[in-house]
Amino acid sequence: MEQLPNGAAAGPVRAWLRTEGLAVLLLSVMFYWHSGRSWWMFFGLLLVPDLSMLPYLLNAKAGSISYNIVHSYVLPLSLAAAAVALGKVVLLPYLSIWTAHIGLDRLLGYGLKYASGFGATHLGTIGKAPQS
Repeated sequence: MEQLPNGAAAGPVRAWLRTEGLAVLLLSVMFYWHSGRSWWMFFGLLLVPDLSMLPYLLNAKAGSISYNIVHSYVLPLSLAAAAVALGKVVLLPYLSIWTAHIGLDRLLGYGLKYASGFGATHLGTIGKAPQS
């Protein structure tokens, strides 16, 4: 398997992970559309998960932990399962927005963060390359 020095995926694996992001984005948008909720709400809340980047103001370790918790599929899908089990399906449109955000991030190459800095992700380095 092709891998970058920081442990990030590369080559076809990276392309496949980004394609999975597209699939999650499309499925999440479809679920949201099926809910019949306002598209203003969808677009108004789409970037809310990025508030999890605020701990980067403290340091990269705190930022990466916060970002990764919010940008992993585990939490929104667990909450979706709990919402269905408890009959609280009114929460599902919000969780669809959340998973749409994560899928969009993955599609664009914004992966889960390493503690070494915001630009070091499991999908490769993001941002400008260092000047030599």
